[in-house]
Amino acid sequence: MSALTFTLKSPAQQRIDLSPLTPDKLAGKSIADIGAILLQSGKTKLRTDEVFAISGDDSNGIVFDNANHKLDYIGSGMKSGKITINGGAGSYLGFQMKKGEIILNGDADAFAASGMADGFIHIKGNVGDFLGAAYFGERKGMKGGTVLVTGNAGERAGDQMRRGLILIEGNVGAYCASRMLAGTIGILGNTGEYLGYGMRRGTLLVTKTPDLHATIQDCGTHTLPFLNLMFKSFAALPSKFSKINQNRVQRYAGDLANDGKGEILVLQ
Repeated sequence: MSALTFTLKSPAQQRIDLSPLTPDKLAGKSIADIGAILLQSGKTKLRTDEVFAISGDDSNGIVFDNANHKLDYIGSGMKSGKITINGGAGSYLGFQMKKGEIILNGDADAFAASGMADGFIHIKGNVGDFLGAAYFGERKGMKGGTVLVTGNAGERAGDQMRRGLILIEGNVGAYCASRMLAGTIGILGNTGEYLGYGMRRGTLLVTKTPDLHATIQDCGTHTLPFLNLMFKSFAALPSKFSKINQNRVQRYAGDLANDGKGEILVLQ
């Protein structure tokens, strides 16, 4: 058996919703059946075989080749299997994902992992704004699972994040962890302004001292043994985070303006 592969025939000019193309939804379908699936693109609907050349037969492992940033909702709501994307991805990558694995060999747009409940997403490039954040009108962002970003992330990463783990090897934009409810975010690069703005609970792990706003309280330097357990859980990840082993940190608490019990830990 070979992976079910969707090769984009020509660069998409209009955004296309790929939420129907997940391993659990395609299980047991023939290539003819899959080709007839309609994909929303603006006000029109396109047959899948109009957009992609389709090959392979293993729907538990889907591959998107020649993908670009016009392809939205890849892996949306997926419950099983693995999706590999070669190229770029549009917005809402892994939107409300429940289980499974997504590997993106490229960059992603906004709202990646929004509403994600479980599973693993590895973005081997940069990602746009609102990574793991709450969708418009929602009060909770990412609810579980693990997201690993090799490159940089935009603004509002982890906004209203409820649970889960986000690890960013590069830089992150302004308002990271804004209104964060719980969960863990790790950042190896630089952080933008207003880090932890409105944060209620959760942990931010950073390697460089951030420029913090007035309602984040300095709590001094500490040795925190629980970090050894956290770093042990990172050991199997294909990431620079797997090499961290120090547990001496400068601890900050907040956001005190939101009765915040969150913490920002700066590795010493």
